[in-house]
Amino acid sequence: MRLTALYAALFLVTAALSITTMNVLLAQNLREQTAGIPGVPASVAAELEPAHGPYPPPPSRAFAVQLELGAISEAVLRYQWLVSGVVIALLSLVSLAVGWWLTGRLLHPLQQITATARRLSVSSLHERIALAGPHDELTELAETFDGMLARLESAVDNQRRFIANAAHELRTPLAIQRAAIQVGLEDPDRERLARVREDLLDINRRNERLISGLLLLARGEHGLETEVPLALDEVVRDALSEATGAENIAIFSFLEHSTVRGDRVLLQHLVGNLLHNAVRYNQAGGQVHVRVSAERVLSVSNTGPEIPAERVQELFEPFRRLHTPRTESAEGAGLGLSIVAAIARAHQATISASPNPGGGLVLSVSFPVSH
Repeated sequence: MRLTALYAALFLVTAALSITTMNVLLAQNLREQTAGIPGVPASVAAELEPAHGPYPPPPSRAFAVQLELGAISEAVLRYQWLVSGVVIALLSLVSLAVGWWLTGRLLHPLQQITATARRLSVSSLHERIALAGPHDELTELAETFDGMLARLESAVDNQRRFIANAAHELRTPLAIQRAAIQVGLEDPDRERLARVREDLLDINRRNERLISGLLLLARGEHGLETEVPLALDEVVRDALSEATGAENIAIFSFLEHSTVRGDRVLLQHLVGNLLHNAVRYNQAGGQVHVRVSAERVLSVSNTGPEIPAERVQELFEPFRRLHTPRTESAEGAGLGLSIVAAIARAHQATISASPNPGGGLVLSVSFPVSH
């Protein structure tokens, strides 16, 4: 209604100004033309000319002709104003009808978008607007909305999968713990109690690592609270000095000085998880190569089992292990590279992975320019 009223008002104002200008110019032109006409036309002068004596006509007749011409001009102007008013009134009604119809056509896509948005819920995120028509601002808005729905659907699916995997990861050790307690305490003796104690401690350590990993993943997803300039090569050097489980693995490093901005604790976890994965998923007598370039790029490559290129991105999903069963030892929960990806996003860094020729993986984290 507001758009229709606006269209009609704009038309009415434009038409009124145009017709008023035209009528004013017409009135001025009529006055100029009638002022230039002689007092008595030639036909009237011939009828009034006497048999003898020179012309002019009587002044009273000339004045009457001027009055008659003025009356004609006024009549023309009145008729012009009347017709103009009628035309404006009719066209105003037409503009209201056309404006109402045009506004309805313009707002129909918006009504479709609104109806879809009201109808959506978590269980119907698969729906799309799929607005047809010419590629204009409204179709672009609908495509943007559809893209947002696709991202929301993917996020909800990932959340559901994450919750299911986390529940499985927590349920498995609890089931093992219950079985150990039931079987171990059924006929207790010193040796059996010692085994039950070790099993329970292993399960507890696994749960502790799992919960710590989940908290670290959530912290990385939350983003950075503070940023300070950090020497990336020093962070990597500290992580290399704390690397564990590398008795049969040779680690080679080439560290150039590089400064980045970020959280030191999170960066230490990022580098530590990369090194831990490179060492853990390696082969006997394998190698790990760590490099930090002056262009703020951290690269970690290792030898190990071959990884199909199409499955590389799966490694960044939580609880995903390509070569290790889910219920294996308590040494990992499949959160390492998920934590690395979350911390990298928090630092606005880009992470890439590619299979290493001959087996293994090459992981690179590229940090933005430090300001």
